Amino acid sequence: MHYRGLIGAIVLAAMAMPARDVLAAEDAKYPDWTGQWERFVVRGLPGQPSHDQTRPWGLGQGAPLTPEYQAVLAASLADQAKGGLGNFPTTLGRAAGMPDMMMAFGPQEWVVTPDTTYILIGWHDHYRRIFTDGRDWPTPIEPTYSGYSIGRWIDEDGDGRYSVLEVETRGFKGPRAYDETGLPLHFDNQSIFKERIYRDKADSNILHDEITTIDHALTRPWTVDKRYVRNPNPRPDWLEFYTTENNPHIRIGEENYFLSADGLLMPAKKDQAAPDLRYFKQIQR
Repeated sequence: MHYRGLIGAIVLAAMAMPARDVLAAEDAKYPDWTGQWERFVVRGLPGQPSHDQTRPWGLGQGAPLTPEYQAVLAASLADQAKGGLGNFPTTLGRAAGMPDMMMAFGPQEWVVTPDTTYILIGWHDHYRRIFTDGRDWPTPIEPTYSGYSIGRWIDEDGDGRYSVLEVETRGFKGPRAYDETGLPLHFDNQSIFKERIYRDKADSNILHDEITTIDHALTRPWTVDKRYVRNPNPRPDWLEFYTTENNPHIRIGEENYFLSADGLLMPAKKDQAAPDLRYFKQIQR
């Protein structure tokens, strides 16, 4: 009986080994994108991060906007110059959505599995899912800020290992903008984003995300190459950030106000009127 049990255990172990080998071979097909990825900073460019990292933000982006949406951007910049939020309501605590969520203003972590690639984000938005299990578009797509992403892996070098992740994303709700200047997407939320994500061949510590935007606010598709740099620290700090925590911006009606350091409501713009106080007891002077 002892020998029969031993033989049975050996047979079961032999049967299990091929399954493990198959799983290991399958995992080996996927690239290693582990680590903490941070925004690639281009020296000499003023202002906050922009959609096209290689160009100044605002009008300097040279976005191929229609005349109507050029006017939206100009109005956003003018309002921000006076202390307003412009066309970027994310400041109030809303999710930014695509494509701003791929800015890497806060660090990213890429978790690659055969069925889904997860992007964990330490800023306005906190995660994104890219489905790579061969599914088709759902009907209908439930609109979200980040959209619905379907991807496919490509072995571009023919070496048996995937090197490029191609992604298409659609199905949005808004408001959304490219960056903090309020560079606008069309208000119909019919944006489509096509991405090619891959590691730099010359420097494996750089990850590229070539994003092409197809949007009714543009006169043509607009492609930018976002780059991320891997933190050399194998155990980096992962900071926690929430837009709603300690946020001094307060929206009342159509106006934005500011919460001062002493906890009092103050104007955000010069000569801004106070909000409507009809439901508060008025102090007689």
